[in-house]
Amino acid sequence: MRRDEIAAGLAEVETRIAAACQAVGRDRGEVTLIAVTKTRPAEDVRILCELGVRDVGENRDQEAAPKARELADLPLTWHFVGQLQTNKVRSVVGYADVIHSVDRLRLVEAISKEAVRQGRTVGCLLQVALDDDPARGGARLGDVLALADEVALAEGVWLGGVMAVAPLGEEPAKAFAVLREVATRVQEQHPRATMVSAGMSEDLTEAVAYGATHVRIGTALLGRRKPFVR
Repeated sequence: MRRDEIAAGLAEVETRIAAACQAVGRDRGEVTLIAVTKTRPAEDVRILCELGVRDVGENRDQEAAPKARELADLPLTWHFVGQLQTNKVRSVVGYADVIHSVDRLRLVEAISKEAVRQGRTVGCLLQVALDDDPARGGARLGDVLALADEVALAEGVWLGGVMAVAPLGEEPAKAFAVLREVATRVQEQHPRATMVSAGMSEDLTEAVAYGATHVRIGTALLGRRKPFVR
């Protein structure tokens, strides 16, 4: 039964997060689990909600938008965690409570304009590039603080903090240590920007050790993904 599978996955992930917190003297309540439900049916999200999960992450607007509409009756916080093109901003702002991939001024301006138009207030996390792969997105380390200032001044949005993906083939702890330094600098200028979105199924332990407040978990929670069909 699918509910039993999801419940088992959730229990395992919760155990891992709790252990990661305990190992570094953090309280379990300091870390929010974002269930990444891309390529998963709306029914999986409904089951997760019944099991107590309230934060859901998606990375493709063409899949996320209809799913969010179908599940509008649920008390969920929707996180958009994928790369965001400006031509998708209008749709994404319609359902996303927090956008994790803000990495350039043009995108900040587009989100702000659309949020004001729709009468919404959207959280923005600055995606920090921890490698040189442009396909993975992210602002360069030297640009993050200026971008934080722009988000803080923009209408219709609030600066939540930072996000990053550990580089492929590298030690995640080293990458998350860099992210922690960036997060600290951002918080010095913007004390309310306390969110640190880092860590996925493979590296959540390292992310928690280096201060992650939000971990984005898909595979460990829901099993291997099915291919997305456009």
